[in-house]
Amino acid sequence: MNPEKVVFGFFIVLSLTLNFGFFVGELDNPDHHHVYELFAVLVVNLIATILKFGDRSQMGAVLLATSLAAILQLIAATLVWTIAVHVSGAGLTPVVMASIVSLSGGAMLANVISVILLIIETVMLRR
Repeated sequence: MNPEKVVFGFFIVLSLTLNFGFFVGELDNPDHHHVYELFAVLVVNLIATILKFGDRSQMGAVLLATSLAAILQLIAATLVWTIAVHVSGAGLTPVVMASIVSLSGGAMLANVISVILLIIETVMLRR
């Protein structure tokens, strides 16, 4: 068993499961989506992205691309949340919350693709 692959797979799956946990709930209800959960999703996705650097295979490039897409969406969701609460003073209106959750949904889709690619890469390994 390769410990690097275990840690790599762990963070990819953890990023998907955390993102799913944030995404689930009523789309426009702030009570169903916690800011710390969004923060955890962003941090774990950043760690997963850092772990993907250095893999020079074609599969590694696609995994990195999906991870960068997820991070871009999560940073946008974090910025929307921060601007709504701290800059504009409008707070978490249903429209703002729907935008944040929709952005995290896009990141979750990228994470699903990463997990599918990880499964494909694992199945393709020959001993």
